[in-house]
Amino acid sequence: MADSCNGCEFRPELYYDREFQIWVRLEEGGIVSIGMTDISQTIAGKILHVRVRRPGNRRPAGKPVATIESGKWAGPVPNPFDCVIVDANPEVLDNPRLLNLAPYEAWIARVRPSQALEQALQGLVSGEAAYAGYCGRCRREDIHCERKPG
Repeated sequence: MADSCNGCEFRPELYYDREFQIWVRLEEGGIVSIGMTDISQTIAGKILHVRVRRPGNRRPAGKPVATIESGKWAGPVPNPFDCVIVDANPEVLDNPRLLNLAPYEAWIARVRPSQALEQALQGLVSGEAAYAGYCGRCRREDIHCERKPG
C-alpha cells in the first residue's frame, strides 16, 4: 500500500534516511535494497546516468554506494550504514529513467550490512514517524512530485 503527500508517493513498509533521500527495503538472506525516494527523483529531474560502486566493496556509513547524474544535479546515493555492496540493478544501469518512473520498484544497489540488521536500521525511520517527516519535508520545501515518461 502506498500513501502520498503533495503527490509524492510514500511506502510505509520501507525504511528512510532522515532527509528522505533514500529508501531501504529488507530482502531475504540479510540483503538490503537501496533506492531513491519520490522526493529525490523529483528534485533531481530527468536522471541520465547511474554508477554503482563495484560489488564486494565495503562502504562506511555516509559514503556513497552509487552516483546519480541528471540534467540539473549530480551527486551521491548515501549509504545509511556500514555495508558491502552485493550488486547493482542492471535495469537501472541500462535505463536510469526507471528511477524517475518507478522510484520504489527501481532499486539502485543491494548491500549486506556489516553489523546486525537491527543495528543497521537504528539510524533510519519507518512507519508513522517516517510518513510525518516525509510529508513535513514536502510541505516545508513545497515539493510536488510528478512522474513524466520519456
